[in-house]
Amino acid sequence: MYIYINGNKIHLDPSQSLGKGGEADVYDIGNGQVVKVFKTPDHPDYQGLPHEQQGARDRLAEHQQKLRQFPQNLPSRTIKPDALVTDRSGKTVLGYRMQRVNNAQLLLKYSDRKFRQSGISPQTVVRIFQDLHQTVAGIHACGVVIGDFNDLNVLVCNTQAYLIDADSFQYGGFLCRVFTARFVDPLLCEPQGTTLVWQHPHSKDSDWYAFILMLMQCLLFVDPYGGVYRPKASTQRLPHEARRLHRITVFHPEVVYPKPAIPYKVLPDELLHYFHCCFENDRRGEFPRSLLDNLQWTTCTNCHLEHARDRCPNCTQLTPTPPLSILVRGTVTATRVFSTQGVILFATQQGHQLSWLYYEGEEFKREDGTVVLTGELDPQLQFRLHGKTTLIGKQGKLIALHPHQSPSYLAVETFDANYDSRYWTYNGQLLRDGQLGAEYIGDVLPNQTQFWVGSHFGFGLYRAGNLNVAFVFDAKRQGICDRVKLPTWSGQLIDATCSFSSDRCWFFWTSQQEGRRINRCAVIHPNGTVEASTEIEFGDRSWLATLEGKCAANHFLFAATDDGIVRVEPYKSQIVTTKEFPDTEPFVNTNSQIVASQQGLYIINPQEILLLKLLN
Repeated sequence: MYIYINGNKIHLDPSQSLGKGGEADVYDIGNGQVVKVFKTPDHPDYQGLPHEQQGARDRLAEHQQKLRQFPQNLPSRTIKPDALVTDRSGKTVLGYRMQRVNNAQLLLKYSDRKFRQSGISPQTVVRIFQDLHQTVAGIHACGVVIGDFNDLNVLVCNTQAYLIDADSFQYGGFLCRVFTARFVDPLLCEPQGTTLVWQHPHSKDSDWYAFILMLMQCLLFVDPYGGVYRPKASTQRLPHEARRLHRITVFHPEVVYPKPAIPYKVLPDELLHYFHCCFENDRRGEFPRSLLDNLQWTTCTNCHLEHARDRCPNCTQLTPTPPLSILVRGTVTATRVFSTQGVILFATQQGHQLSWLYYEGEEFKREDGTVVLTGELDPQLQFRLHGKTTLIGKQGKLIALHPHQSPSYLAVETFDANYDSRYWTYNGQLLRDGQLGAEYIGDVLPNQTQFWVGSHFGFGLYRAGNLNVAFVFDAKRQGICDRVKLPTWSGQLIDATCSFSSDRCWFFWTSQQEGRRINRCAVIHPNGTVEASTEIEFGDRSWLATLEGKCAANHFLFAATDDGIVRVEPYKSQIVTTKEFPDTEPFVNTNSQIVASQQGLYIINPQEILLLKLLN
């Protein structure tokens, strides 16, 4: 693909892709610059979708004028167009060039508890939102409205928050014509009914509404409309999406607060009152900066709870809960295997043994207490276990820490491991350990490939520009089968993971399409055949409500929910729930990791590992 910037011809290769959204593809062109190229109606992602094809036509037509009139006086944290991308004639705008933000994470990640446990404190989050507050206020002072303000168009680098997707900003006579369902102000929607029908243009008030919602979910790991609404009267039941239209929040007495979320009692009363006023009583306006400036987090020296109140809300209770040792509930016996005041970073079953890595007191330790590394936690670190070897990756480098041996190093793009071998991608090749060094498996797209490996086979995919490829490979043999036909989907890939049994891969992924977040699952055989699939909209109550908490075993899957573990299986191209284990409810939540073993089900939570034995 060729584009032109100021008359200069530039070739775009799929390996340069940085991201793929619902409306455009983003490419790195070097020298700290990237280009955003809007999808045309004939883009492969729009095939068979006439509504999206028409949207692409309308978008390109409007941008011929909108991007030429983009305001140039916006705050420095706004990643704005600095040159137009055109066709050869220079007359047709295809996109724009902008500055690249290096080593940044989407703000979305800061509402992920697992990500935050990698060394990001609540006070760091406060500083991020102080920085973002200044930028939002500065954008408004220029007469511009952000419009589709959400946690996918904010990039965070250290404590600096950058706004991207500036082409959708609202200014002059140009409206922002898109919205994200989870962040749209309900005052802009049709107040009746059970689905969100957008009626009114975005405004400065709706920007601040989205800001406040993102702040709450980053502080508590739940948005205002999270949890499960269980009204006593069946006539009061509502679809999840309709709760925001009726202002039924997590503060409502008939909403069950999600177990992985932080109890809102850790926040000061003044901030909680403001959340109530905004989400239940429709208070609008600029968020008071003082509520951020006065928000100071501390850790209780007694119970180690992080909170932002004058006194620890836990330690005001008169009767602390005794720690679990062995507990029987109905058909379930739970035994604590391990606990730490730190955090469990990674756990896996290798052979017949559970292995794990945890961080405590500035030391990285294995399951037997052996210290493998000292230092600070870093959210950019990735971990895998390969027998007694601990693998730690960061920014293209992999270090293997072997007991009683010197560390070894490897250049990688992505990596994974099972009990038998390490696997990695580098320079367009998928590789594994061989007897004489790196062993070639097959070709993949450089810098764009994600993959996972089980005990018998692996699965991977890459998406860039016009390419959408999914593949499987044998764990011990050479060769890649790149003919895996996943269910048709488009939009921005947000997250993905896999769980393997010996003869099935359960692939889970989240994408954002037309302002809605969708969770999907596909069951894939070693030959690449897709046996079954399903999808739900993010927020719906289901075993697929999150991508975490899944464990493949034989032909079925165990999934952790806030109500306990359920078992699901493929059935006639669908995935159905075949058994529930309600007695497991006290021991799991939607973020718990499950590992199946001959001894029972290991439940890995952030600070403890339990062994559950289920009596049928």
